[in-house]
Amino acid sequence: MSQTYFAGIDAGSTYVKAALMDENQALVAFDQRPTGIDADGTSQKMIAAMAEANGIPADHIQNIIATGYSRRNISMARDTVTEIKAHARGAAWSAPNSIGIRTVIDIGGQDSKVIVLDGDNEILNFAMNDKCAAGTGRFLESLARVLELDISELGPLSLQSNMPLSINSTCVVFAESEVVSLVARKKKREDIAAGIHHSLAKRIAAMARKAGAQPGILLTGGGGRNAGIASALDEALLMDIHVPEYPQLNGALGAALIGMTED
Repeated sequence: MSQTYFAGIDAGSTYVKAALMDENQALVAFDQRPTGIDADGTSQKMIAAMAEANGIPADHIQNIIATGYSRRNISMARDTVTEIKAHARGAAWSAPNSIGIRTVIDIGGQDSKVIVLDGDNEILNFAMNDKCAAGTGRFLESLARVLELDISELGPLSLQSNMPLSINSTCVVFAESEVVSLVARKKKREDIAAGIHHSLAKRIAAMARKAGAQPGILLTGGGGRNAGIASALDEALLMDIHVPEYPQLNGALGAALIGMTED
């Protein structure tokens, strides 16, 4: 009997993430590309490339499920699921060994979300921030530019700080002005970077508490690739923050796993 495969596509506003899994829930391949102006076309190229690279005939991919901001534009998807459901489903697979995940914090480029789960991985509550950049990766990107840093440099730099500075503004525009002022006053870049991360963590932590966050926290999305965010959230919530091996794939993995249970 031929092996069957399942694909999940997380079509975000900034990046498209795709995961290809076999019937035993093993991750076979994954890809991530900028969404661009054609999320549908990007998704098709990603699935085709993963299948070709692994010698998988197209008709062996039994199901494709889309999630994310542009999920309804993905023509090759058999069905769509909400980001909340996809991330909840992906959390159990993504979690480091022996860690029971009860809260998922996903920090993306354009939004952030907190999902609270019960012991059976069912959704108890969730909260989202999709109207203000201050709780998203865009906040970090904007302030990294002020410091003339690539965003990938911001997190490691923040961990070098012994005295994080306060960034009080929750609005990106005003926060940029604060950072410009701190730079002009010759404050250390690592202390500014730490302050930026603490400001973001404070906002995310408030949302997490409101949603009823519980210990056993999984940090996903682009935020999961930033050690500075994980450290700042750990301090803000006084709970251990766990990061999966593939933080940005959690939604795509969840979509693929949901596809395995559909008729």
